[in-house]
Amino acid sequence: MLVLAATAYAVLSTGGGQPPARPAPSSTPQAAQAVDPPTASQPAAPQARPALGPSTPVRLTIPALGVDTGLMPLDLAADGALEVPPAGFPAGWYTGAPTPGELGPAVLAGHVDWKGAPGVFYDLRRLAGGELITVAREDGRAVVFRVTRVAKFAKDEFPSDLVYGDLDHAGLRLITCGGSFDRQARSYVDNLVVFAERVDESPA
Repeated sequence: MLVLAATAYAVLSTGGGQPPARPAPSSTPQAAQAVDPPTASQPAAPQARPALGPSTPVRLTIPALGVDTGLMPLDLAADGALEVPPAGFPAGWYTGAPTPGELGPAVLAGHVDWKGAPGVFYDLRRLAGGELITVAREDGRAVVFRVTRVAKFAKDEFPSDLVYGDLDHAGLRLITCGGSFDRQARSYVDNLVVFAERVDESPA
């Protein structure tokens, strides 16, 4: 399950809300509980590599987790919150953010579970730094990203700048729910965010 609501443009969050319009504006990141130690600023790109142009992402693979999923477009709902996929599979990509390989943070979202069964991002919490993620694009390129950080954030303290803020390189964020499940609110208390940076690309 993955629940959204509007305020301060956080995503996948009952206490979150609206992603910024593209390009992302600046605001002050809020405090967070991190699985890996937080950094003071966005990590630098591992190498200088020209950004790609826009192209619709069509498939996501995470070999370490056995994830291989198609991708559906996600826009904004009427209340300004990010739409979520209508079922546990597939994952979705936020159309208001850069596409994977473009300059800036591409944002993909998916359910941790759905109607009592594991969702596409059920094992996302198991990802470790250095693991590879590949996003195939409609233009035939497969963009490879390396995980730099996996962090858990309280839903009412979602760090919008850290997730959606401008970058000087091509980045990727995978977002799902995490933490314990609040049965009264019928949602998880945290968001889990995987941060990754582009390291390569090749024909898909």
